[in-house]
Amino acid sequence: MTKLNSEQDFLTLIDEYFPSENGHVTLGRGDDCSILRTDKDLCISKDLFLEDVHFRRSYFSPADIGYKSLAVNISDIAAMGGQPCGFALGLIIPPSLENEFWEPFFESMSALAEQHGLILAGGDLSGGQYLGVSVTVWGEAAGGRFLSRGNAQPGDVLFLHGPAGMARTGLLSLEESGVESTKLYSESVQAHLRPPMRVAVGIKLAQSPHVKGLMDLSDGLARDLPRFLGCCDGDVGAEISLPESQLHEEIIRYAENKAISAVEHAFLGGEDYALFGAASADGFVELKAAIPGLHPIGTITGDNKILLNGKEYTAGGFDHFSK
Repeated sequence: MTKLNSEQDFLTLIDEYFPSENGHVTLGRGDDCSILRTDKDLCISKDLFLEDVHFRRSYFSPADIGYKSLAVNISDIAAMGGQPCGFALGLIIPPSLENEFWEPFFESMSALAEQHGLILAGGDLSGGQYLGVSVTVWGEAAGGRFLSRGNAQPGDVLFLHGPAGMARTGLLSLEESGVESTKLYSESVQAHLRPPMRVAVGIKLAQSPHVKGLMDLSDGLARDLPRFLGCCDGDVGAEISLPESQLHEEIIRYAENKAISAVEHAFLGGEDYALFGAASADGFVELKAAIPGLHPIGTITGDNKILLNGKEYTAGGFDHFSK
């Protein structure tokens, strides 16, 4: 175990897990800035991952925190149809945090970075009361273009790649029962702690002329669907078909145990990091055949209403600042 008694000790440990230069980053960590070389457009995103806001150390292992703090940023690049290239890392480190935390944290983060070809270009360190991770990530349009939200019109098909509601089930069960919840909801807990990344699918979607727009489900369909519709021209709405029979058995079991609607639970969702988008109706059959796991969940309509299984849905989804 490396002794971590100074900022330089942390930087030395980081160097053990992350290379500092490649053909994209020509001047890496250690100077006032890094230098990037590219002849393509870049997309860039930033996310915070804060203790007792986005995670709790009571049920997130250090490796889980390292993985997910980078994963939620990679998902933003995937949602643009991009290939992630690099990231900058900021850490807020509480003095009470044990040294043993950091090696599994960096090992997990670096394994995910290596899997997707990301280089750590730089960042910053600071002490603070609570653990916090800040990641800025950028990527290139490997599919030939970047996909933005919206751009759909009435008649277009709305689709998902990935589940809706699994991570919410995992989160709520972890909040209620801690790690014991894995006994009943193991796949949902895994979906919350280690959401799979869909970079290759995002690139394939960007390569298809049938795809109109794309985003990732970070706050759930109830919140993200209106955001997507708001980026379309005119007053558009959506008819969503989300039958209970198509939901994961753990979602149904959780809803039964809580005497709530499994469909509304899945629609509220949150932190699934599925890819959600729209495609032309005439091209969707071809698109679905080319991308395993892609499934339709509804259509764009010509009004500003959202129908869930035939009934108007007006409740809001997750919002960090809602009271």
